[in-house]
Amino acid sequence: MVMGKARLIAEGVYLIGGPDVSRGDDATSFIVDFGGKLVMIDAGAGGSSRILQKNIEDAGFDPKTISTLILTHNHIDHIGSASYFRTHFGCKIVMHELDAGAVEEGDSVRTAASCYGTLFSPTSVDRKLAGDHEILRFGEEELHCLHTPGHTPGSLSIYLDRAGKRILFGQDIHGPFLKIFGSDIAEWKKSMEKLLALEADILCEGHFGIFQPKENVIRYISGYLKNHSQ
Repeated sequence: MVMGKARLIAEGVYLIGGPDVSRGDDATSFIVDFGGKLVMIDAGAGGSSRILQKNIEDAGFDPKTISTLILTHNHIDHIGSASYFRTHFGCKIVMHELDAGAVEEGDSVRTAASCYGTLFSPTSVDRKLAGDHEILRFGEEELHCLHTPGHTPGSLSIYLDRAGKRILFGQDIHGPFLKIFGSDIAEWKKSMEKLLALEADILCEGHFGIFQPKENVIRYISGYLKNHSQ
């Protein structure tokens, strides 16, 4: 289903950013509606702030109702518009503590801003997650934040169960794995096994789209594991 450029992925879950939705340099970003209170997951590369805003509005939502912006890791294509949404709409930024430093310092290498030929201004993180599995509660629903290091030290994967479906936001499962990012293949493999154990019905990936049903999710994750085991 298409509403403007926003796409309904599952009940109350919308794709609002990404190469075919906002700009080509954006990773995918999403909003999840918790009874009128929105959670945003990732925020594009920074050049599409107003496009993301319009896509949210075209889906029928007021960006002022975004309570939380979760950044899955510290790379520019996921964090670029974080400051815009925090400043304009008052949302709280949440990410893992191991990646938060690069965002708060505006580190051009660790945020990969230098790879994109751009800058990232230091941006405050309101809540830094520290555990392997932390749960954010919105009304009677739970949003699970899993620490899944590998691509970066503080990478997060997020999931929720809704309407009989388990929806997984597993951004950048594919990597890349570079020393300048603090990547760790061994840790990544453990993280992927953790994601496979979830048996998600829908995978929302950072660059390569939406995968479903469960068999396709397993095939996608397992394929990368196999490639990096050879």
